[in-house]
Amino acid sequence: MAKKKQDKEVSFEETLKQLETIVAQLENGDLPLDEALNEFEKGIKLAKAGQKQLQQAEQRIQILLSENSDAELSEFSNDDNE
Repeated sequence: MAKKKQDKEVSFEETLKQLETIVAQLENGDLPLDEALNEFEKGIKLAKAGQKQLQQAEQRIQILLSENSDAELSEFSNDDNE
């Protein structure tokens, strides 16, 4: 049986919390190299998942604003290019 997408998907807040934990572990520098690389890989996946969730939220906001003809919709500007 195929798992539901909702079962696999973690909230944005939980993703951010996990990412912060990984960053703290890596910054501490006590992990063996192999474990540090595994944690780094997990961190990259979490960062991509968080970015995807933010993009989906932005799309939902744009759709909601476009349904209101009186609402002003302006282009999203991402000043933080990291």
